[in-house]
Amino acid sequence: MFWRTCIVGAGGPVRQRECMSMRERLLLLVALLAHGAALHSSIFPGVEMRFGFGVALSLMVWLAICFYWVETLYTRLEGLHAVITPAGAVASLIPLFFPGGHVLANAASPAFRVHFVIAMLAYSLFTLAALHAMLMSVASRQLHNARFSRLLAGLPPLLTMEALLFRLISIAFVLLTLTLATGVLFSETLFGQALRVDHKTVFAFISWLLFGGLLLGRRLWGWRGRVALRWTLAGFVALMLAYVGSRFVIEVVLHRAG
Repeated sequence: MFWRTCIVGAGGPVRQRECMSMRERLLLLVALLAHGAALHSSIFPGVEMRFGFGVALSLMVWLAICFYWVETLYTRLEGLHAVITPAGAVASLIPLFFPGGHVLANAASPAFRVHFVIAMLAYSLFTLAALHAMLMSVASRQLHNARFSRLLAGLPPLLTMEALLFRLISIAFVLLTLTLATGVLFSETLFGQALRVDHKTVFAFISWLLFGGLLLGRRLWGWRGRVALRWTLAGFVALMLAYVGSRFVIEVVLHRAG
C-alpha cells in the first residue's frame, strides 16, 4: 500500500506529497505494536529471559523501524519504504524459523538491563543507518547514470540524506560507546572478571573504531559519498558479527543453545 501511494500511475509524473497518509502511518504503528508484543512474548516466555539469533535480529530491525517511524514525522523519507517495509515483514517472521535462544543468566541484574537496553538501541540505530546508506548508494548510482527510478523520486536531496545518515551514526556511536563503557564497568559484577575479552568484545571494539574513524574523517577531512558509505557498512558488519553473527553460528550452524 505504501508503494502504491508513493508512485502515481504507470508513466505519469510523481506526485509531490507526503508519502504516508495518517491512515497508513497508523497502520504501520499497529504493525509495530503487534511485532513488539510478539517479541516481548518471545524474550519473556515466563519469569526467565531468553535471547537468541532470531529474536536479536528481529528486535534490532523492529527498533530501527520505530526510529524510522518517528523520523518520518520530521523528514521526507519516502524512498526508504522500499527497504523498511520488507525488512520489517521478514524480521517479524525470523523468530518462527530460528526460535532457539539461551537463557540470560544475569537478566535480573539492573546493571545488565541498562547495558542490554543501551546496546539494543545502538544496534538498531546502526541498522537503520546501514539501510539508509544502502539506499543512498543505489540513489547515487542511479543519479550518476541519469536513470532515477520512480520509487526513489520522492527522496530528499543526497546532501540532506547524508546529513541524516551522519546524525544517525553520531547518536548510535554515543550509544555504542555507552554500551562498551557499561560492559567494562559492569563486567566484574556480571561475569566475575574486570574485562571479559571474547569475540563479541573484539568485534564490538572494531566496530567502535570504524565508526569513530568515520566520524573523525568526516570532521577533519570532510569524508562523504562512497568513502562514508563503505565505512558505514564495514562498521555495521563488524557490529553484527559481535553478537548476531556469533549467535547464528552457535544456534544455526552448531545447533547449540548456550
